[in-house]
Amino acid sequence: MPEAYIYDAIRTPRGKGKISGSLHEISPVKLASKTLKKLKERNNLNTKLLDDVVLGCVHPINEQGSDIARISVLDADYDQSVPGTQVDRFCASGLEACNIAAAQIMSGQSDLTIGGGIESMSRVPMGSVGGAWMTDPTVAFKTYFVPQGISADLLATKYNYSRDDVDLYAVNSQKKASNAWEKKYFSKSIIDIYDQNGDLMLNYDELIRKETTMQSLASLNPSFQKIGKETGLNEVALMKYPESKKINHVHHAGNSSGIVDGAAAVLIGNKEIGIKLGIKPRAKIKAFSSIGTEPTIMLTGPEHASNKVFQRTKMHPNDIDLFEVNEAFAAVVLRYIDALKVSEDKVNVNGGAIAMGHPLGATGSMLLGTLLDELERRNLSTGLITLCVGAGMGTATIIERV
Repeated sequence: MPEAYIYDAIRTPRGKGKISGSLHEISPVKLASKTLKKLKERNNLNTKLLDDVVLGCVHPINEQGSDIARISVLDADYDQSVPGTQVDRFCASGLEACNIAAAQIMSGQSDLTIGGGIESMSRVPMGSVGGAWMTDPTVAFKTYFVPQGISADLLATKYNYSRDDVDLYAVNSQKKASNAWEKKYFSKSIIDIYDQNGDLMLNYDELIRKETTMQSLASLNPSFQKIGKETGLNEVALMKYPESKKINHVHHAGNSSGIVDGAAAVLIGNKEIGIKLGIKPRAKIKAFSSIGTEPTIMLTGPEHASNKVFQRTKMHPNDIDLFEVNEAFAAVVLRYIDALKVSEDKVNVNGGAIAMGHPLGATGSMLLGTLLDELERRNLSTGLITLCVGAGMGTATIIERV
């Protein structure tokens, strides 16, 4: 079976996902095409050799609809022979796009692909696409649907994570992200974003709050307590998990992932195409997996997807040098660390989505690039990226430097 090598990985900065955010004025297709243009430029890429572009996009509607991957390819002035497709596995879409792009290489059906993602949350708000799970009462009742924030609080309740536990995790995420930016750990992958006049729009992750402390977080009210109590959604969750008796609401804006705009792209190919293009591989995608889990608690997928990929590769958590676990909510990462018995020192060493934000369709591909950069910086070998996923799923990918 051919091996899938990672030749390059880039991302935009994350802009605040609101009208006042620095990337709000740029359309989703332009944001995505800027990453494709930069990938072409950095690698002197002959795009006629490119077999496919796969982009994650969780809300493929309005500006982000109509197969944004193909439209971004055209806008980036790639050869018209290059197709594009968008995929949606909720929060893991960006990583799943890279896995699909890699699978084309590993199956021998493609020589060169791009995986990545786009989400402009300031322009296409979260929830814009609707969907039967949350809007069809018969489906929601059958699956004990609750919003993800209540799932996060249920997770914290079930595994005994206190408000101090999740707040402390969030403070550390902010500190690590601030340190990484100050020491320019992200400089290899970040691309500056300019407007059509050539003026700089953004060159840093603007959501980071370096001044965050336990005291400042203590002033924030739980985000999901009111909706859980007033709409009966707490009771729905407790019907599925009666052993919890009540839900302890501990998550808020400061210990949950931030809403942001962003895009990313990863160049993936076989060995022969790298030789032909004169570019050196940085790592290979060793294995990947996705899995379904219980949908009410929803957020335990990372541990199960990781165990599935460990079984497939006959590997163990101790074989992994660094982990990137998406910080959808603080309790997600705390549970992952406990479930897999891994050292916190190996997990999200440069912060995560709590500090920098979670552009839904792009985050997974961003994490892949972040992990690869850090493995190189520390001269380590093997890393794992994983994300929890809406409706109770998880995705995990292992990469290995070459």
